Amino acid sequence: MKLTQISCLPSPYPLVKPRRSEAEMFCQVTVVRIPRTLAAVLLTCYLPEDPNYLMANERMNLMNMAKLSIKGLIESALNLGRTLDSDYAPLQQFFVVMEHCLKHGLRAKKTFLGQNKSFWGPLELVEKLVPEAAEITASVKDLPGLKTPVGRGRAWLRLALMQKKLSEYMKALINKKELLSEFYEPNALMMEEEGAIIAGLLVGLNVIDANFCMKGEDLDSQVGVIDFSMYLKDGNSSKGSEGDGQITAILDQKNYVEELNRHLNATVNNLQAKVDTLEKSNTKLTEELAVANNRIITLQEEMERVKEESAYILESNRKGPKQDRTADGQALSEARKHLKEETQLRLDVERELELQISMRQEMELAMKMLEKDVCEKQEALVSLRQQLDDLRALKHELAFKLQSSDLGVKQKSELNSRLEEKTNQMAATIKQLEQRLRQAEQGRQSAELDNRLFKQDFGDKINSLQLEVEELTRQRNQLEVELKQERERRLLNNRSLPGKSSHELDPNSDERHKIQEENVKLKKPLEESPRLQSHPTDEQGQLLLCGKPQMCQLCQDGSPNVTGEHGCRGSLPRGLAVQSTAHPQHLAGRAQERQPQPPVLL
Repeated sequence: MKLTQISCLPSPYPLVKPRRSEAEMFCQVTVVRIPRTLAAVLLTCYLPEDPNYLMANERMNLMNMAKLSIKGLIESALNLGRTLDSDYAPLQQFFVVMEHCLKHGLRAKKTFLGQNKSFWGPLELVEKLVPEAAEITASVKDLPGLKTPVGRGRAWLRLALMQKKLSEYMKALINKKELLSEFYEPNALMMEEEGAIIAGLLVGLNVIDANFCMKGEDLDSQVGVIDFSMYLKDGNSSKGSEGDGQITAILDQKNYVEELNRHLNATVNNLQAKVDTLEKSNTKLTEELAVANNRIITLQEEMERVKEESAYILESNRKGPKQDRTADGQALSEARKHLKEETQLRLDVERELELQISMRQEMELAMKMLEKDVCEKQEALVSLRQQLDDLRALKHELAFKLQSSDLGVKQKSELNSRLEEKTNQMAATIKQLEQRLRQAEQGRQSAELDNRLFKQDFGDKINSLQLEVEELTRQRNQLEVELKQERERRLLNNRSLPGKSSHELDPNSDERHKIQEENVKLKKPLEESPRLQSHPTDEQGQLLLCGKPQMCQLCQDGSPNVTGEHGCRGSLPRGLAVQSTAHPQHLAGRAQERQPQPPVLL
């Protein structure tokens, strides 16, 4: 969430609505999810004619911003769990909001350089209302780096927050309206009930521990601009890990010990300077004491001399006139008075010397205690530095592990990318295979369709061929029976002609062998017919598709007695195998013609 632009309000207050002369200007706010309080602040852009209404709206805006700032500061400080310093962003924004609240409705003081608005004047009144605030005011005035009233006011707010009495001071200031009327307009925030509400909200800041180092901080030139982006974030911030918490706690302890060490060093330096001063004063007093002793000795000598002179004068007075006695008595009284003064001075010097000696002893004792305390703090600082070094080593180790884990994650990501590339390639291959499978399925379906069409077209021819094969089988069986009968008859004829010469029987045996060979030739097509029936779509289809007529075996022999009698007409029927033979009846007739006639018995 980001606030893109708020293009209004040339006033020093970023939440003030435009004046009547600026009617052409308007607020451009991006629609974002923001808290309801901040929405009430940002989206109230009107053009009222009543200036009191304008001031009331400004007070409401500043009060809402103060609520958001205080709430965010308390929540973030409790989540952080340590002492806040001047670099903490929510704390800086809180001081900016408080500065705007104190500047609202502030009367301008006219000077020779122009008008000047400063909230340092009202804050100076607090020391009159609450005596405890006098220390803050004196500390602010003693700071060397502050040159402007604005810087002093900012320093006063920080010191009051460190004392955890900012709410008390603001309540005491708001209750004195007659004093504030000198600095604020009647409808200013500090003069209305919104100021009392803000003072009540400041009570919650007493749970926060803050530590500011005013020396070296430039409070005069800081720009007080409210950063709205801090209040557009989610309030539920995630807590850090346990290791970060330990590191933060140790760093806080280290900062505290270092700060305490700086204070102790400063105290030691101050005490050392005081000791040096006391030593110098002691030396001076010793010298003065020596001078006083010398003077006392001199005075004693003078007193002895005066006593001698007085005794001599008394003697002479006894002998001399009375006027001389009176003059000598006056000189003696003056000498006694001078001696008394010198004696009192000596006593005072001795008393001062004893006091300085006792103070020196006390300072030496304090120095010893401070040295002991400094040694203890240095030991604690050394132990904390050792812990810090250990934590740094642990941090480096964790950083190395993190780097190695990042490298492993990078390698795994590269492996994942390669696997994704292989997956994409496999997906492309699968798509190609699926496409080929679809093509093969289409080819199979087309082949099945062609097969069905082939069966539909040539089914009748196959049936007729099967009938012809059955007829040929029947004729073959009949022919075998006839051949058997013929063999028996020939056997009987051979027996009836025993006197026949062997050379007459040899032709008959040759004829018999030929008939057997022809019988074998007739069996071959009958044996191949079951194969034709089992594969009608392949072999018979090829036989049926071949349109060229073929010659039968009898026609190829060129026998003049058989040609034209077995009925093939020089070619086989279309669809029959080449090995088919002539009709069995014709073959039987041919065998009878070739059979030799038996001899006629006279």
